[in-house]
Amino acid sequence: MSSSKYQLEDYQKEGQKLYDKLRLLTFPLAIKYFKDESEIPEETGIIQPSKIQQKFALCQAFTMARRWGRTVVMTFEDNHCITSSFVHGWDYMPGKEILKSQIISKYHSGPSAELSIQLLFGKYLNKESMEKIKGNIGFIISPLNKTNIKPDVILCYGSPAQITHIIHALEYEGRNLVKDQFFLGYGESCIKGVLIPYISNETHVVLPGTGDRTLSMTTEDEMAIGFPSKKLFYIMENLFKSADKFNMGMPSKFMLIDLPDGMGPPAFRFLKRQHKRHKKGRLTKK
Repeated sequence: MSSSKYQLEDYQKEGQKLYDKLRLLTFPLAIKYFKDESEIPEETGIIQPSKIQQKFALCQAFTMARRWGRTVVMTFEDNHCITSSFVHGWDYMPGKEILKSQIISKYHSGPSAELSIQLLFGKYLNKESMEKIKGNIGFIISPLNKTNIKPDVILCYGSPAQITHIIHALEYEGRNLVKDQFFLGYGESCIKGVLIPYISNETHVVLPGTGDRTLSMTTEDEMAIGFPSKKLFYIMENLFKSADKFNMGMPSKFMLIDLPDGMGPPAFRFLKRQHKRHKKGRLTKK
């Protein structure tokens, strides 16, 4: 279903439900790319770092929005992490210079190793995709449950169990498969969690990397997931449906003892019966 069918209030309402039902510790984020500063909503309390003679990294802006509940505007002038600004296309830098900058930083063992890493991003950040982001000068980040913008992308931080529930909901009908994932530990939240879902219309799981952990205080037990905004409504329709009454729920249900015979999901009982039938059939044939 087209995202144009949903109103701003729908995103706010479903964002609150997602926050409540998954018992998230921080707000899911609504992220909107913009081409002109006239698109920035007029509301009090918006933070734009350059307006107060500051700079944030994008992951720090995510933290400000998801933990403080603030709306944050990020452009080239606001972003301390200059590499991510160039990758987002907010200003131009030749790709070979970006590659060289990563080699100098010694994130990996050498030029060939770094090139292999960057080629993973290159699958998505190609000529066609760069046309989609052409003209963008920044994005607006706000808590989804009280956003004043209709988002392009939703970025949600949570525990592994909470992210699992989102993946289960996405894949419940065999659609929206979370596939072709790669994990680098660098550029995860800003590129994999926001930019790639924006240009590819695909969901990506985020393994928060060095920036998230050291700059923006993402905790060691957090991960994240980024998805096109319209998928929010599909997620909420299917949340907690997987495995029916045996859904692990939130907080997660678990047992400290062995399952008594006859308990467990229907798959267990079915396969036990079928195993006996097949085993009996083989014995009969002998």
